[in-house]
Amino acid sequence: MTEHRFITIGHLSKRTGVAVSAIRFYEEKGLLQSLRTSGNQRRFLRSDIRRVSFILIAQKLGLNLAEIEAQLADLPEGRNPTLEDWRKISRQMRVAIDERITLLNRTRNQLDQCIGCGCLSLTKCQLYNKDDKLGLKGSGPRAVLD
Repeated sequence: MTEHRFITIGHLSKRTGVAVSAIRFYEEKGLLQSLRTSGNQRRFLRSDIRRVSFILIAQKLGLNLAEIEAQLADLPEGRNPTLEDWRKISRQMRVAIDERITLLNRTRNQLDQCIGCGCLSLTKCQLYNKDDKLGLKGSGPRAVLD
């Protein structure tokens, strides 16, 4: 390995705009891996700039850390991802994003119906949840989640 492939945690922070503490957190959670110098200083691969950028984008899209970790597991260690690597991840992420869009659309549409009635009460609402029938299915927002 050549030395120019490695960067400090400070450089990674500067290039990505992510706080050093967040980079340490990502490392602790297994999203990133560092190498250690003889003085026990962290060194990251230059390709980790893209990994951190991916984490930021995935978080903006609503993926949680476990989902992000699963996606990153498919990326190669030690080299920049290829276009095909990113396409594979993109295809996988599209499924999760489409599911979220469906849930958000359903939630928005059902909120409009409920708010239109004006009572905002699941126990009193005769339009949307007459006699609290949804309560028989269990706790939580059944109409939206089911």
